[in-house]
Amino acid sequence: MDDPSSASNKRKRKRGRKPKASPPSPDRSSPSPAPAPAPAGRRGRKPRRHEAPADADAARPASPPRRGEPKPVANGGDGVAVAVSESAPASWDEVVRVVPCMDAVVKVFCVHTEPNFSLPWQRKRQYSSSSSGFIIGGRRVLTNAHSVEHYTQVKLKKRGSDTKYLATVLAIGTECDIALLTVSDDEFWEGVSPVEFGTLPALQDAVTVVGYPIGGDTISVTSGVVSRIEILSYVHGSTELLGLQIDAAINSGNSGGPAFNDRGKCVGIAFQSLKHEDAENIGYVIPTPVITHFIQDYEKAGEYTGFPILGIEWQKMENPDLRKSMGMKPDQKGVRVRRVEPTAPESGCLQPSDIILSFDGVDIANDGTVPFRHGERIGFSYLVSQKYTGEKALVKVLRDSKVHEFKIRLATHKRLVAAHVKGRPPSYYIVAGFVFAAVSVPYLRSEYGKDYEYDAPVKLLVKHLHSMAESPDEQLVVVSQVLVADINIGYEEIVNTQVLAFNGQPVKNLKNLVTMVENCKDEFLKFDLEYDQIVVLETKTAKAATQDILTTHCIPSAMSDDLKA
Repeated sequence: MDDPSSASNKRKRKRGRKPKASPPSPDRSSPSPAPAPAPAGRRGRKPRRHEAPADADAARPASPPRRGEPKPVANGGDGVAVAVSESAPASWDEVVRVVPCMDAVVKVFCVHTEPNFSLPWQRKRQYSSSSSGFIIGGRRVLTNAHSVEHYTQVKLKKRGSDTKYLATVLAIGTECDIALLTVSDDEFWEGVSPVEFGTLPALQDAVTVVGYPIGGDTISVTSGVVSRIEILSYVHGSTELLGLQIDAAINSGNSGGPAFNDRGKCVGIAFQSLKHEDAENIGYVIPTPVITHFIQDYEKAGEYTGFPILGIEWQKMENPDLRKSMGMKPDQKGVRVRRVEPTAPESGCLQPSDIILSFDGVDIANDGTVPFRHGERIGFSYLVSQKYTGEKALVKVLRDSKVHEFKIRLATHKRLVAAHVKGRPPSYYIVAGFVFAAVSVPYLRSEYGKDYEYDAPVKLLVKHLHSMAESPDEQLVVVSQVLVADINIGYEEIVNTQVLAFNGQPVKNLKNLVTMVENCKDEFLKFDLEYDQIVVLETKTAKAATQDILTTHCIPSAMSDDLKA
C-alpha cells in the first residue's frame, strides 16, 4: 500500500495501488455483478423473466423447464443475453438489463523507480505494483495517476488473456489522480468495446466497482450505493475536487477501476478509501465531471494543463456583526477575501477584505456554498474547477459598499512548497560539501516520513502551509546536509536549514543560487542561513575541494542536469 499524506494520525485516506511483492492469496473475488438465472417458476404462477449473466465465468447451467412451463427464448446481442417468456412478451426496455462490460477492465502492471529526494543524485530501488484500469474511446485506457507514478515500464493485461501489452503513458494528472494510457499493438483492442460514461449519480444510487484488488489475480466485483457527494481531499493530488463517497469496498489494487451504475455506464474511477478505527467500507470515487474535464483538457491542449483555482484565501461571513461592519446589505451574501496569491492573476483586481458575491452569475452563500442540484449545496470551488486553465470568469465583489465586476483569467496554483515534481528528478547543487536543494512535499516526506506534518521543523511547516510565493519561480532553498570534509569543519550539523542570501543578495530559487556561486568573483562565499547562521568559505578553496568531495562520496556531478541547462 502506498504512503498517503493525511490530516491526522487516526483518520487517513489511502490510495489503492497494490504492491506486487506480497504472495498471492486464495481468490475471494466475486464472480460477476449479474445474478445467476432464476429458477423455473412453479405451475400455475406467471413465468418469471430470465436473464443470463453477462460474464461467461459466472454462468451456471439453467434448470430445465418443468412440464407445462414455456421455454425461454435467448436473444444475445453485444454480449448481453436476454431470455423472454413466450407467454408474456415484453418490450426491449423491460427485458434488457445492461451489465457492466467487464471485458473492458484491464489489469495494470507498473515498474516504478522513484527518485531519492534525500540523496537526489541517485534513485531508489525499483519495485512493482498492480492496479486496475479500463478502456475508453479513442484506443485509450484510464487509470489512476498514483498507479503509474515514477513509472519505468507499464503493461496492461486484458481479462481472460495471458498476454501483457506494453503501454505508453499519454498524460498524468496529478491533481485529479488520473492517468491516460494507450497501447500500440492492434491485437490489444480486438474484441473489446470501450466503456461509456454516465451522468453524475444521485444519493442512494447503486454502484458496482470492478477491478483487481488484493486477494486474488482474477477480476473482482463489489457493490454498494452512493452515500455522499461533496468536495473531497484528493490524497495524491493534495487538492480538493468533487468526489463520490460509496459504501463498496475499495482495497489495494482497486485503484483505477471503473464504478458502474445499474445501466452499465461508468460513473467514476475508484481511487482511495478511508481507514479509520470507527469507519468501515468507506471508499471514494472520482466522478465523471472530473474525468471529463481531464480528458477534454488533454484533447484541447495536447497535454494535461491542470485544474484552475481562485488564488485567494477566504473567510465565511456567517456572523451578522461582521457583515454589517463590511457594509453588506441584508439581502447580500458572500465570502470575505483574506489574502490574494501574489502570483495569481486575481492579484491585479481582487484585494483583501473584498466580499465575493457571485462567481459566473452564481450567488455564493455566507458559508461559501452554492446550489448543487435539487436540495443539495456544495463549495463554490466546484464552479472554479469546472473551468479550464486560461479561461475567464466573471466575479462580482463588494468593496467599500460598492459592487464591482471583474473578468478574471483563471490559472493553476503556484505553491511555494510544491506538492509534486511531476515525474522530474529533484534538483540539487553541491559546493564544498554543502548540498543545496529545493523543498517540496516529496522532499519533506523523504526526510521526515509520512507523518512529516508533525515531525518536520516548524519553520518549514509554516512556509509549507501558510507562505505564498512572491514570484512564479520562487523556491524555498535549504542546505539539505553537509558532506563531511576538511573545508567544512564546524558546519557538519547543519541540516535542512533555509538559505536566505548569498554574499548579501537574496536567494530566489536554486538556479539563482547556482548562478551567483558559479559567477562569484569575491574572495569568500558567504551564505546567510536562518537562525542567524553564517557560512563563510574561501572561493578558490571551496571550488577546488568540491570535486574531491564528490569523488570521495561517489557523486557523479555537483549539480543536476536542469541546473546545467
